[in-house]
Amino acid sequence: PEESVTGSFASFIRGARPEHLSQTVRQRSKRMILDSIGVGLVGSTTRVFDIALRYCRLYSSGAVSSVYGKPGLKLSPTLAAFTNGVATHSMDFDDTWHPATHPSGAVLPALLAASQMLPPNAKPSGLEFLLAFNVGLEVQGRLMHFSTEAHDIPKRFHPPSVVGTLGSAAAAAKLLSLSSAQCCHALGIAASLAGAPMANAATQAKPLHVGNATRLGLEAALLAARGMEANPLILDDIPGCSGFSAFYSVYQPKPLSAPGERHEFLLEKQDIAFKRFPAHLGMHWVVDAALSVRNLFVNYAGSFSPSLIRSVVLKIPVSKYINRPFPSSEHQARHSFQFNACAALLDGEVGLGSFSESSIQRQELRELLGKVVVEHPEDNVANFDKMYGEVALLLHSGDVLTGKCDTFYGHWRKPLSEESLLKKFRSNASHVLPEEKIEAIITLVDNLENLPDSSQL
Repeated sequence: PEESVTGSFASFIRGARPEHLSQTVRQRSKRMILDSIGVGLVGSTTRVFDIALRYCRLYSSGAVSSVYGKPGLKLSPTLAAFTNGVATHSMDFDDTWHPATHPSGAVLPALLAASQMLPPNAKPSGLEFLLAFNVGLEVQGRLMHFSTEAHDIPKRFHPPSVVGTLGSAAAAAKLLSLSSAQCCHALGIAASLAGAPMANAATQAKPLHVGNATRLGLEAALLAARGMEANPLILDDIPGCSGFSAFYSVYQPKPLSAPGERHEFLLEKQDIAFKRFPAHLGMHWVVDAALSVRNLFVNYAGSFSPSLIRSVVLKIPVSKYINRPFPSSEHQARHSFQFNACAALLDGEVGLGSFSESSIQRQELRELLGKVVVEHPEDNVANFDKMYGEVALLLHSGDVLTGKCDTFYGHWRKPLSEESLLKKFRSNASHVLPEEKIEAIITLVDNLENLPDSSQL
């Protein structure tokens, strides 16, 4: 029924038009697309990507869609979406929104794969591609606002595996021009394919969450296009029968207003967070705080000398899966407040090389980790919009040096400049592409609205 919450979402997906995207929304979403392609390209150099790719190459029929970092190799559309989704999240380098999720990686690979899947006479334009991308973002954002639980750092389900799957389904449904009824069913089918537990954070399985979200959302739309049906009230709160509410402890769904004058896209109100280094978003607060106190220490002592430090006090929010005192793998290190603070203190930066095995296992880092003390101030909540990071160095001399970060550079309140974003993209893409192709992608994304065939991307 159109008056239901689920029906309102289907009507929104069906009714969204390019003219409903403001210039702000278009520009912000193009920045997201460019950044996501970059992190996907550098992610194609990782071991977890290679594992996923070897699996997908077992299924070679219908190979029409491209794979990040592998010129000439194509897979079936859904497996290309899966593989590229894994690449995007393989380093935890992809964008993050609030409430917490990784929106681009769950949507973009599905659209890239679908645009190559469609026949020549039905290729979506760049503007249609951009619209579908924003529909996928909007659905994810609106679903997260149904629960107060979603506003905090997650404890149960990894958000992109939940809202990302439905966002991918919505984006694919838009690109495939499904009817309102089919859009309803695509959301319902996607809900049956969604969800992954947070216990797999900091393991090689975590990138599968984004790979599955983009793949399974595309599959849901393709199944709906072929007549498969699902519960048309999947997003509604039906007493005694859990639908999408199964993923949340508190669930209060609201209808989505029709696109146009009555509707403002969430991306219009709130920008996205782009990461400067490949680690969990929470790490960016402690790294900036650590770099700040490191500068104070160098001014104090002339150089950074760990032997002068008695203890390193981290004031961070309570979040068990990113409180890891002695990480032993790159994925654990990307999810460790302690590691990222100490790496920043020792090296004066955190980057791709910080998470190599040799960097993680070096003796001076392990010794500094042994000096870390963690505190959880009551005012430091596990929420990406409200948290802060504080690093204090207690010296043997009795002096105390402190650095604090409320908003890191790259947060939605402090967005990366165009220069910084392009620098990140060029650096990431250079691991697998020559300079001329890197610049061609930048030009294509910048002029996406004017691209006659989005599969060129």
